[in-house]
Amino acid sequence: MSKDSPIGIFDSGVGGTSIWKEIHDLLPLEHTIYLADSQNAPYGEKPAEEIVRLSVKNTEKLLQMGAKIIVVACNTATTNAIQHLRSSYTIPFIGIEPAIKPAALNTRTKSIGILATKGTLTSALFAKTSDLYSRDNQVVEVVGKGLVEQIENGQKDAPQVEQMLRQLLRPMLDAGIDYLVLGCSHYPYLIPTLKKILPAHVTIIDSGMAVAKQTKHVLQSLGLLSDIQLKAPEFFTNGNLEVLRNLLPEPQERFEVSHLEF
Repeated sequence: MSKDSPIGIFDSGVGGTSIWKEIHDLLPLEHTIYLADSQNAPYGEKPAEEIVRLSVKNTEKLLQMGAKIIVVACNTATTNAIQHLRSSYTIPFIGIEPAIKPAALNTRTKSIGILATKGTLTSALFAKTSDLYSRDNQVVEVVGKGLVEQIENGQKDAPQVEQMLRQLLRPMLDAGIDYLVLGCSHYPYLIPTLKKILPAHVTIIDSGMAVAKQTKHVLQSLGLLSDIQLKAPEFFTNGNLEVLRNLLPEPQERFEVSHLEF
């Protein structure tokens, strides 16, 4: 492992590219490899044992590709599998959890909403975090059923998605939330639609920048920060190549985007 080795990133599909963007913006010299396991998306409805198995599969592939650190850019995989990954491998792992803490500390209405997958909301790790910061606040948890599938199908801006979100957000709006925590790395792609639905005073929080900062901190502490750009970012998917391409910034020529069975 050297500082010239890549940062490995995986998600249950294309959603984790929202995390990749934050990492790439903060660490533009780093070579990044992104795996979109779209063939198995969504992870959120799967049993914990299956989520662990898929996370191990993705980890093994990134290790074969020479990763120096692995970012689990999936809330469901983090909350269900990261403890297993950290105990099984010596490589550092960065996880992503719903950003409950800043919402809980800053809410004025004492009511916050969390939109996440079933796999995240029912995990032991999420329950521990939620209990810690919900003692003085009302926390409205909603499973974003069907949202990941819409994004994986390239339908993030479709009218039916707005309709789904209006239904899902109703309990939160009725509870008077002033913070909405996005508990899935796919969901930042829904922010334009969310802003159409939510009152202006509701703040939307996702974990992307926090994950990027933690990745930088860990690499810095290990002396593994790259100081020269050696290779363009690489993206691999076992699903729809065009859906992945459509979520990447222009110009597309800056990236290597390929289909890969893994």
